[in-house]
Amino acid sequence: MNTSGSIIEPVGKVELGRGGPLVGLQGFGAMGISDAYGQTDDDAARDTLAATVEAGVTLIDTADMYGTGANEEFLAPFVAAHRDEITLATKFGIERRADDPQFRGIRNDPGYIRTAVEASLRRLDVEVIDLYYMHRRDPAVPLAESVGAMAELVREGKVKYLGLSEVTGAELREAHAVHPITAVQSEWSVFSRDVERSVVGAATELGVAFVPYSPLGRGFLTGSFTDAAKELSAGDFRQWLPRFSGENAAANTALLAPLRQLAAERGATTAQIALAWVQQRARVHGLTVVPIPGTRRRSRLLENAAATRITLSAEELALLEPIAGQVAGDRYADMSITADAREE
Repeated sequence: MNTSGSIIEPVGKVELGRGGPLVGLQGFGAMGISDAYGQTDDDAARDTLAATVEAGVTLIDTADMYGTGANEEFLAPFVAAHRDEITLATKFGIERRADDPQFRGIRNDPGYIRTAVEASLRRLDVEVIDLYYMHRRDPAVPLAESVGAMAELVREGKVKYLGLSEVTGAELREAHAVHPITAVQSEWSVFSRDVERSVVGAATELGVAFVPYSPLGRGFLTGSFTDAAKELSAGDFRQWLPRFSGENAAANTALLAPLRQLAAERGATTAQIALAWVQQRARVHGLTVVPIPGTRRRSRLLENAAATRITLSAEELALLEPIAGQVAGDRYADMSITADAREE
């Protein structure tokens, strides 16, 4: 099943939410090609982007905060060359400043949203963004105001569809009542199942697609780490994530044993088994699920895409079921800006 060495048959397609665009069963998270994981090779990144289209991976995901806008700018030539073949998603809501690399602010006010979308349109060099997400929620700003401002962008033709990231089920319902939400994006993987508390059910009820980010646990589920904290390069933000640190990393590495077992039995990789589990959430919960794993290498992109052809049996799913409840450490060092912090 590991077909990382050559071009594979394109993945199938699915409607992204009720009335949404038709996209590949798997998308691509572009953050890592220019942000968060240390130095990158621009030529390799361009080759990886080219492979997305070849493999039928058409939902391309970025955000204005990735590289403080640099990620959107890097994607612009690729977007121009493949505009009719891809669904372009970007986000606003996490404010970064070029003069202060450590600064992170959350902005959802209507004035900021308008400024943010104009900047993203300019950097991406497009007239319209296919899917525009609120990246993080600021509880101090009424959700109706934020979604109302996003809806205005749809009416003006600057945005086609709206999305939310890291929201609770109650917040998704509230937002959807203001304007239809096409997709909700949150972390969802064999290691992270917090979303099943409320927002997955709400998305199913409303016909909203789910776009899992970090479906490979930011690389942990690939099984490539033996001592995660020591193996990460300078500039790799995972050094500060609790699950990659010290005793947590050792405990979490041990949890990969069932993934390795299934990978060996299937002639697949641990990453493919982890992605197959995420893809199969669509059947388990009755909603559209389009995960967006990221990579800098063409071979990994093709390997990931091949996971859409793996269907795990009930017995195999049962083997993976206990893992999330045993994971050591939170998803982030500061969980205050996640949906988890606002769950009732």
